Amino acid sequence: MGSGKTTTGKKLARLAGAKFMDIDTEIETAAGKSISKIFSEDGEEHFRKTEFEVLRSIDLTGGKVIATGGGTPCYADNMDYMNKTGITVYLRMTPAALASRLEYAMISRPLIAGLRGESLLNYITCKLSEREPVYLKSRIVIEGLDADAELLLQKIRLMIS
Repeated sequence: MGSGKTTTGKKLARLAGAKFMDIDTEIETAAGKSISKIFSEDGEEHFRKTEFEVLRSIDLTGGKVIATGGGTPCYADNMDYMNKTGITVYLRMTPAALASRLEYAMISRPLIAGLRGESLLNYITCKLSEREPVYLKSRIVIEGLDADAELLLQKIRLMIS
């Protein structure tokens, strides 16, 4: 979270002439409530199961760029599924850079609600150390601070040609 998946994904989709989808938006539509409400009313496990189902329900025909949540690749076999059905990209960032972006983010993020300063940095450091081994299975790994959608599109085109 906070790596720029949505921003970079929208730019990439526009450059590629593809449709952009944010999995969180798809989950909210499927559940009929916000991500925050899903977490507070149903819990993280229910959210992850819904996320799993929504990911697999997306029609992958035609060009699509899909921004997933930070936990999406780490649940069940989601990363293997995404690698089999598309080209995965990890926008790699340091915990400090992520904490700086998220400290005053206007978007509500259930997993970090109420965390600030050192406690936010510690949480991000812990989560990233758990998740990064899965993220590194992505077919493309780029530095998130230098995420250039045009360069990313060139890399993707080389992979599929």
